[in-house]
Amino acid sequence: MAHLLNPRVGLEGLSGRSSRVNLRANSHKLTPAEEDKLVQWILDLALRGLPPRPAFVENMANHLLAIRKPSHTNHPPRVGKNWVSNLVARRPELQCRFSRRYNHDRAKCEDRRIVEDWFKTLERVMTEHGIVFEDIYNFDEAGFAMGLCATTKVITSAEHYGRATLIQPVNREWVTAIESVNASGWAPPPYIILKGHNIQEGWFDGLPEGWRLDVSPNGWTTDEIGIKWLTRLFIPAANPRRVGTHILLILDGHGSHLTPEFDQICSENKIIPLCMPPHSSHLLQPLDVGVFAPLKRAYGTLVEQRMRLGFNTIKKTDFLDAYPAARREAFKASNIQTEYSTPNPYSPSQQVKQFNVILDPTNT
Repeated sequence: MAHLLNPRVGLEGLSGRSSRVNLRANSHKLTPAEEDKLVQWILDLALRGLPPRPAFVENMANHLLAIRKPSHTNHPPRVGKNWVSNLVARRPELQCRFSRRYNHDRAKCEDRRIVEDWFKTLERVMTEHGIVFEDIYNFDEAGFAMGLCATTKVITSAEHYGRATLIQPVNREWVTAIESVNASGWAPPPYIILKGHNIQEGWFDGLPEGWRLDVSPNGWTTDEIGIKWLTRLFIPAANPRRVGTHILLILDGHGSHLTPEFDQICSENKIIPLCMPPHSSHLLQPLDVGVFAPLKRAYGTLVEQRMRLGFNTIKKTDFLDAYPAARREAFKASNIQTEYSTPNPYSPSQQVKQFNVILDPTNT
């Protein structure tokens, strides 16, 4: 056999040392096919506006290892601490760069170019995958202090000086609602995260069909909850309405939930996550102003009405009773469609004009 003609191979075998093939496997950890897949994933994320941090790449490598070598112990196989830097060094298509802080002066110079580049990416992704308007979804989260009233005008005595005050309920517990809408004006059910450790059966009394409840220690969302939202709510709700082969899921500017597992599940279900440019959600995110703002006003008004009836606290069941009513007020198809068309989030010329107005020094 050929390797017998190589004295180095024979000596390594006799001495018990690893061959170069084995050394390659130990230093690289991933197979060539796995490494190519990882590199392509990194490049794809960068094209979608989400260049991953080194820790993120390390997690993805560990995820690929776990798929190939499932471990039933508490010590699954992992790459070494220098593995990512070695990967970048040996792959010429990769490089490490520092992300930059973002300020108003820099925004005045760069926002137009950044937004134009983002629209080019959006157009490329939609063209490559034949994505139609009805298959574009926006994902965002709305946080609520459960007992916070809306700020509103009140009528008071002419002799009253200073700002009128309205007593607020004592419960300021935090609640998060994961919401999504599509460009045709349809919204899947929400995913509500309450503060707590166990879900109570009574919370589901009167809850609209399809709504999902979950808990976290502080009422905030987590990466794990993000995956539950994707697999248990969004995919089952969006698939029956899918028009083309792929769905475009637009995330906010930090893409905090786009973990390796989240992205993998999206890929398996022909969903393409795309991240908006940083600090642009106030312009490009239809949920931010056109839906969440009236949603919070409507909810705050309902809390105020309850307070005027003599209640001084808002319980979780009160929130779950009020939120559907507030949501019906804000999540109207006409309301959502307006935000997708005026200005059109996917019209580069309109959005660039909007940026110029906001960042014009004469307007500050």
